[in-house]
Amino acid sequence: MNSVRISAVGLALGIAGFMAAPVSAEDYTAVMQRDIKWQDAPSIGPGAKTALIDGDPKSSGPFVMRLKLPAKTTIKLHTHPANENVTVLSGTLYFAASDKFDPKLAKAFGPGSYFSIGQGKPMFAYSKGSEVTLQLHGNGPWGITYLESKDGPAKKK
Repeated sequence: MNSVRISAVGLALGIAGFMAAPVSAEDYTAVMQRDIKWQDAPSIGPGAKTALIDGDPKSSGPFVMRLKLPAKTTIKLHTHPANENVTVLSGTLYFAASDKFDPKLAKAFGPGSYFSIGQGKPMFAYSKGSEVTLQLHGNGPWGITYLESKDGPAKKK
C-alpha cells in the first residue's frame, strides 16, 4: 500500500517538474538597458525622449514604453484615449489628476512609485530640478490630447 502512495507522489512530482521547466529566451520578450533606442518625443515637448519597449502604442493591444523628461519640463493638461499606467524609474515626477493646472495639486512620485489613471481623465505632470524616467504601459491605441491646443508643442512649419 505504501509503495502505491509513493509511486503516485513520485508521478505527481515528475509531472510538476515538467510543468515548472525553465522558460527559454524564445518564449518571452527581453530588452536590455543598452539596447533601448531613444527618440525625440515632440508631442511631449523639447528634449523629451521616448523608447518603445514592447508592443505598439498606436495599435490595439498591450504596449510598454519609456519616457524621459528633462529637468523643468511641464506636460500641461491633457488626456489619453486609453488607461495609462506609470512607474517612475528615476527622478521625481509631480503629477495630478485634474482639469485645472495648479502645481499645488501635484503629488511627488519618486523612484519605484506607481499610478494609474483612466481613459479620458484630465491630468498634468512636471519635473523640477532633475531628469525623470518613466515606464508607461497599457492597451492601445494610446496618444495624447492637450485640453488647450496652445499647451501642446508648437507644430513644425
